[in-house]
Amino acid sequence: MQDLFSVKGKIVLVTGGGRGIGAMIAEGFVANGAKTYIAGRKEETLRDTASALAGSGEVITVQADLSTETGCRSLADEIASREKQLDVLVNNAGATWGAPLDQYPDSAFDRCWDLNVRGVFHLTRFLLPLLKTAASPENPSRVINIGSIDGVRVPAVENYAYAASKAAVHQLTRVLSRKLASSHITVNAIAPGPFDTRMMHETIERFGTAIRAGCPLGRIGQPEDLAGTSIFLSSRAASYITGAVIPVDGGISTDHE
Repeated sequence: MQDLFSVKGKIVLVTGGGRGIGAMIAEGFVANGAKTYIAGRKEETLRDTASALAGSGEVITVQADLSTETGCRSLADEIASREKQLDVLVNNAGATWGAPLDQYPDSAFDRCWDLNVRGVFHLTRFLLPLLKTAASPENPSRVINIGSIDGVRVPAVENYAYAASKAAVHQLTRVLSRKLASSHITVNAIAPGPFDTRMMHETIERFGTAIRAGCPLGRIGQPEDLAGTSIFLSSRAASYITGAVIPVDGGISTDHE
């Protein structure tokens, strides 16, 4: 029982790990002894995050554009050139787009679908050899997809493509979980609520009081809330959980019906 929640020594890849939710999750893995790769488009952002985390443990940056199949394959090839196996894949890289209904562009659907859904699918597929190598019945490999409560309930803002893409991520998680179970790979999703990230900062600045008032637990999410859930899903404690979509939202999604 003493190492039930341990991720020490695991090899982890967090996409979109240079900032926001990805950086919060990566920090948790690094601090708890996992060898952690963070991938993203902006090399400078990755370097800054890696520098901030380096004192806590081992973190390695890889520049990648996951909005294309080619970019996903390139990242998978890069990880394969460095590692013989991968214990945990966190598919966090994503994009959002908000605009009024009568002004909503078709390009928003292209952007959100390519990165939020296709990117998750392609990267998982290309990393399967490494995930299978690490997997065993007693200690499965883990895929953690980052969805959103906007894919669970109707959001208050007009982010049509984002909400639809995150609902797709949740269903893709369930489908992949069934397919990969026989390979001893679990696939779960986290559906975050409001966290103070660059993507959400302006919204929280303007509507923070109302967001807190609408949250049963009365607060904005903290980095350890996401890091803790990710570590749990990657540890022995969650080795019998697959196909789950876990809201990390302070109870906000309980009103979606």
